[in-house]
Amino acid sequence: MTLTKTRLFPEIEKVTTSLNFESISAERKIVLQSLIDFIQGKANNEQEIRLNLICTHNSRRSHLSQVWAQTAAAHYGIKNVFCYSGGTEATALFPMAAKTLEKQGFQIKTIAEGSNPVYAIKYNENANPIIGFSKTFDDDFNPQSEFAAILTCSSADQGCPFIAGAEVRIPITFEDPKAFDNTPQQAEKYEERSVQIATEMFYVFSQIKL
Repeated sequence: MTLTKTRLFPEIEKVTTSLNFESISAERKIVLQSLIDFIQGKANNEQEIRLNLICTHNSRRSHLSQVWAQTAAAHYGIKNVFCYSGGTEATALFPMAAKTLEKQGFQIKTIAEGSNPVYAIKYNENANPIIGFSKTFDDDFNPQSEFAAILTCSSADQGCPFIAGAEVRIPITFEDPKAFDNTPQQAEKYEERSVQIATEMFYVFSQIKL
């Protein structure tokens, strides 16, 4: 099968070319293997691949994971991948998370204002935008069955003992950059976390054989 890879915006391409898969420990690769196996199984059967990235407030890590996973799938030409995000409660996509993605080359447009703004996030000029806003993991916007639930924070993992409709439940947790809010290191730490998530999501999709 010939893969059709999506060309990303130039600034995103710069970020992706600097990603170092060697920075992922052997232990971490074992954690990521469950996600690789899920995606590979769906790809082998030519089924849609639905990933719901879940964190407590659906404000930082789950959005970064959703955006980078969708971008990685496009970059590697993996078709029929649909990435979502949710939380155990809805808050808002944290502005620094959006600003970090924008700095890394994503085009972000606010399409609805308010306490829980809605953003259109693009990695390519022709691809459908990723719709970013905070919601619970079981919101009607998200898939209700035949998806993988990816727990991106330990509190969501502990707080969601059962996720209806999920075929598999895969904890892939990240440290929360929120710990550095209102500090001089805030921007640096958000970028660091975003790069870590990008590295791992690109590694996952790089392993898919078609």
